[in-house]
Amino acid sequence: MLDRTEPVPTVGDLSGQRRPGKLVTALRSSPSRLAILVFIVLIFLFTALFMTPMASADGTVTHFSDALFTAASVVCVTGLATVDMATHWSVFGKVLVVIGTQIGALGVLTFASILGLVVTRRLGLRAKLIAAGDSNPLRTHHGAVPEGQAVRLGDVGTLLLTVAVSTLTIEVVIGLLLLPSVLVTGVPFWTAVGDSFYYSAMAFTNTGFAPNADGLDPYAHDYWFLSLLMVGVVAGSIGFPVIRTLTKQLRSPRRWPIHVKLTLATSLVLLLGGTAAYIALEASNPETFGQEGAGRTAFQALFLSTMTRSGGFSLVDFDELNGSSLLVTDMLMFIGGGSASTAGGIKVTTLAVLFLAAVAEARGRQSMEAFGRRIPSDVLRVAVAIVLWGATIVAVATVVLLQITHEPLDRVLFEVISAFATCGLSSGVSADLPESGKYVLAATMFLGRVGTVTIAAALAASQSRQLFRRPEERPIVG
Repeated sequence: MLDRTEPVPTVGDLSGQRRPGKLVTALRSSPSRLAILVFIVLIFLFTALFMTPMASADGTVTHFSDALFTAASVVCVTGLATVDMATHWSVFGKVLVVIGTQIGALGVLTFASILGLVVTRRLGLRAKLIAAGDSNPLRTHHGAVPEGQAVRLGDVGTLLLTVAVSTLTIEVVIGLLLLPSVLVTGVPFWTAVGDSFYYSAMAFTNTGFAPNADGLDPYAHDYWFLSLLMVGVVAGSIGFPVIRTLTKQLRSPRRWPIHVKLTLATSLVLLLGGTAAYIALEASNPETFGQEGAGRTAFQALFLSTMTRSGGFSLVDFDELNGSSLLVTDMLMFIGGGSASTAGGIKVTTLAVLFLAAVAEARGRQSMEAFGRRIPSDVLRVAVAIVLWGATIVAVATVVLLQITHEPLDRVLFEVISAFATCGLSSGVSADLPESGKYVLAATMFLGRVGTVTIAAALAASQSRQLFRRPEERPIVG
């Protein structure tokens, strides 16, 4: 029996009690929403830390717009800056830069899952689903997906272990190998140690910040140093699922998942194609590397091609590049690196899927095929959505910045694509941006790092199942 003396909850009371539960449930059930929320919180947290007097070298408070831009660039592992990253920040500030890039490069959900795995020594189903969604956007966009892919749900724990171990191992090894080159330049030992591991972290996370005021100038002819930077950038840009497969099945390429094969094949084609393009377009340009010898020109072109894939380090002044080379750089930056990697862009597998779709259409085939496997159509829909949303973000940001800065189109477009693809190469626009322009470019970095698929999935309230099909009618295309 109901005790009539007890107050009966009203509808308003019930809704008030449920709202916090609904919010928590929505965040826990949607890795995409959780990722966006955590990224935003991290950006503002690092903004507050960068604004503290002990973060700057001169002990002053950094302006909010510069602190926010730096925080977004660090957490989104972009590499663009409105202040001199080598001289503006103190040791504490540079430590914040390294910590922020590590969190941002691994992905906040993956990083949180790693911490949970370390603390509890086990990974629950919910944590596996969140980490899997962070490593494979198709899970986030479509829910459960077939397990014939690079990362099976049961292997998520192993992938997280691979992420943690490979990150630590690669950065430590490259840092140790860089140390002799830094010491040769006359830097004190402990400063050289800090610079070496700073360069190593910035290379693997594809950020591109330099700890010294002269940047790469002291190492412009140190092929050992520059080659190690390229190794670090490539290792970070191919993606953790690829690293895991290579460490476990290096001698069995036939057993590699199609994701690994497409990533490696497309990355190699873009790397060599970019190198050939820069050699052809810049061989006669005396302002870049046109007057260098054949070997030096080839190495410079290879280094530039590697860094345009989200690396962020540079040996040339981009204002001196030919317009054709700038356009090639724009395209390579927009493509970016591999999925579930520290690189940005629309990702190389997205480009590969679009190319395979075009080949299938040209051959009159209904399905896409590669390496003896059929690729389902839903992957193509996601790839098309990624490219369209990415192009829309770049177009809108470019128009707004053109109106704000009145800079030439090629310079602004270069900067916007670099921000969206979290590449970090700069035409010099970022350093001269007004306050409103800094906010626009910071938002572009955020949208580029969070990912268009994640944003689209977060905006979708739920996956509704349509129980009917409308009449078919074909519009004219082309």
